[in-house]
Amino acid sequence: MNQRAEELRMMNTHFVNCNGLDADGHLTTAGDIARMSRELITKYPQVHNYSMIWMENITHTTSKGTSEFGLSNTNKLVKQYQYTTGLKTGSTSLAKFCISATAKKDEVELIAVIMAAPDPKTRFGDATKLLNYGFGKCQLYRDDHPEKLDPVPVYGGLEENVKCRYKSTFSYLSTTGENLNDISKKVVYRKNISAPVKKGDVVGTAFYQIGNKDIGNVEILAEEGVEKAGILDYFLDMARAWCF
Repeated sequence: MNQRAEELRMMNTHFVNCNGLDADGHLTTAGDIARMSRELITKYPQVHNYSMIWMENITHTTSKGTSEFGLSNTNKLVKQYQYTTGLKTGSTSLAKFCISATAKKDEVELIAVIMAAPDPKTRFGDATKLLNYGFGKCQLYRDDHPEKLDPVPVYGGLEENVKCRYKSTFSYLSTTGENLNDISKKVVYRKNISAPVKKGDVVGTAFYQIGNKDIGNVEILAEEGVEKAGILDYFLDMARAWCF
């Protein structure tokens, strides 16, 4: 566990046990819990399906027989906060009342970590305040429908041009209240692209700005390959030109 925590850059965490109970030297921070939570929901998003279950009947079978009891979710935000997507509560006598709360609104996902709250009500209230603050500050821009890219000239190839595509969808998270309508984009292609060109080769870049501030870029890739033309190909082109 400590090795994995180090890999996740949870530099202020040290595990002494795997159950989270109070122990000397068993330490963590809100920032490290947020990093761990982000790793969990990113790698295993299905965890939201389980952490959002409000109540479930559990069948307990032992050598003495079978009994059924109801288990309710200790994360009251599931019912109290409309944007909640999870995640985990916890409490011990030393740590008091804690929560790593995840929420999603308008494609913005946030994690709020509360530690050492004096009671459950304060824990959920502080988490709600943090999430509302975050949603008020954060805006997400996604270039979901970029303009179609023109084919790029290729020199010395069997084809004169190569079709292009964006490597990925550009997204930008603003936390300063900027006007995202002011975002501009400039597409710059490589000069003098010569064959051979392989499918997936970088042939240009789309740059994004707000005013004079660079906010990111996306590579432009060749959508197909273009082989290098040989001497015979040039003769065939000349022959076709004479015929027509």
